[in-house]
Amino acid sequence: MSFYLALNISIIIIPLLFSFEKKISFYKKIPAVFFSILTVSPLYIAWDAAAVHLGDWSFNKTYIGSIYFFNLPLEEILFFITVPYASIFIYETVSFYRRKKTYYLRNEFYFLIALLFVLYSFYFNDNNYTSVVLLICAVFFLLSSIFYPEILKSNFYWITILISFIPFFIVNYFLTSLPVLQYNNEQMWGVRIITIPLEDFFYSFSLISFWLMSYDFFKIKFSKSNE
Repeated sequence: MSFYLALNISIIIIPLLFSFEKKISFYKKIPAVFFSILTVSPLYIAWDAAAVHLGDWSFNKTYIGSIYFFNLPLEEILFFITVPYASIFIYETVSFYRRKKTYYLRNEFYFLIALLFVLYSFYFNDNNYTSVVLLICAVFFLLSSIFYPEILKSNFYWITILISFIPFFIVNYFLTSLPVLQYNNEQMWGVRIITIPLEDFFYSFSLISFWLMSYDFFKIKFSKSNE
């Protein structure tokens, strides 16, 4: 078993085991989880494959297997399944155990954040990874503020983002310190938190945010269809 495959298993094993816990009953939400993954993950996989093609990053064959899809190792594809499952599990757990609070901020505030991300994206357009990841963050704030501002006002969402950064930091430390994932420093800021590129924090934020937003959409849709 490759190290990256073992890392994927470690990401999903606890959420998977607790999916059938009676209070949260996460297994009942799996259809919404599935469609969230199906909606968001292929877009990021395509970005991932394009980045490999452009030389933004590459994979160390010492820590991965021999099976590839779309120029990506199987373990990298699985990453876009195990991580959303675990992230959405955290979201549901937070939603169950925390009291709901709403932060009342005008949509213009989020439009301004999106605009700043766009401006910085163009400013750093010589660094592929930096530019793209900032632009994707801008897209999230723009789309969410227009179509689903409730998620930006929810304490469940923000708490989940904060909690998710803990396993993200641990997993990315292993990915970048061994390294499993090798970055092209010419395509990024070059600023690292220990061994993790600063851009990875923005990447993780946008990715988890899109998964949660799409998950909420499908969960609401399925609940209405069952009424």
